[in-house]
Amino acid sequence: MVRILAFAGSTRKQSCNRRLIELVKDDAKVIDLKGYELPMYDGDLEAKHGLPGNAVRLKKLLAEHDALLLACPEYNGSITPLLKNTLDWISRPSGDEPPAAAFQGKVAALISGSPGGYGGMRGLVHVRAILGNMGVIVLPNQLAIPRAHEEFDDKTRAKVAAIVAALKSATERLHA
Repeated sequence: MVRILAFAGSTRKQSCNRRLIELVKDDAKVIDLKGYELPMYDGDLEAKHGLPGNAVRLKKLLAEHDALLLACPEYNGSITPLLKNTLDWISRPSGDEPPAAAFQGKVAALISGSPGGYGGMRGLVHVRAILGNMGVIVLPNQLAIPRAHEEFDDKTRAKVAAIVAALKSATERLHA
């Protein structure tokens, strides 16, 4: 059975992307990054104090899962600071492990929702590049939902379910 860790790159209560992640709670371990607050990444802070406890907890969670489902808001055509900062902290090595060790061999699917007409797809390009640089296999199919501030219909739910099914299938094949 494929273990999926899912979270949104936003902690705003009414975030379209948090609502998208809630659609997968039966298929994934859904977490809210609000419960894993982290300082802005700073190498001097890391050198002085080590990894923050929440970064260690997130790394452990990621290590316990086979795949990631990320709902990625788009801020000014790019990744949110929250998501980038979270990925940066999780990628930091502990002890003698290599950088981004927690990401190695993981499979990820990307979804996004936005009130705009592009559905957040411009930001997904950046997230895809960052994850790929860390050794994550990012599925080529992604989902960008325009006008996501409106109520999700059955068609939206079916599209999200299809992405989750593709993520499970690809992860099973790659880890067989």
